[in-house]
Amino acid sequence: MSAAELYLSTDSLHPIDMVETLAEHHAWDFDRMNEDQIAMAVEGQWRTYSVTLALAPGENMLRLVCTFEMDPPDSARAALYETISRANDMVWSGAFSFWESQRLMVWRYGLILAEDQPAGIDQIERMIRSAIMAAERFYPAFQLVAWADHGPAAALEVALAEAVGRA
Repeated sequence: MSAAELYLSTDSLHPIDMVETLAEHHAWDFDRMNEDQIAMAVEGQWRTYSVTLALAPGENMLRLVCTFEMDPPDSARAALYETISRANDMVWSGAFSFWESQRLMVWRYGLILAEDQPAGIDQIERMIRSAIMAAERFYPAFQLVAWADHGPAAALEVALAEAVGRA
């Protein structure tokens, strides 16, 4: 069943209600923090990612933040920041950053919502899937730079482009 089939009409649904329904549908652990925010744990190939979506009503934006813990040694920080910059040059739908004080690698994306056309459930599901795909794609490169002493260019060679088609 597609995500859109979960609802007959999404015209009057709150975006975070749609995210909660998606979390239930996919059996993701989640915590509805308040009316405008939800946090989920989404299992990936490399690790479990923490995904938070929040509605910023004053800005009319749905914000997505996908994080995973990372505590690189001080000696690898410069190379990690260069790798993040190079990774961001390879993507268009969001951006990575490293929140040093929290020791978190972060993927951020903001969906600007139209006043007269709310986000659809398929669009929200695609946001979540895109965040997980980006984290999965670049996770090995970040690890190689932080822990295996690879340079940014060499590490990013493992960040293969998204596959198209079927095997």
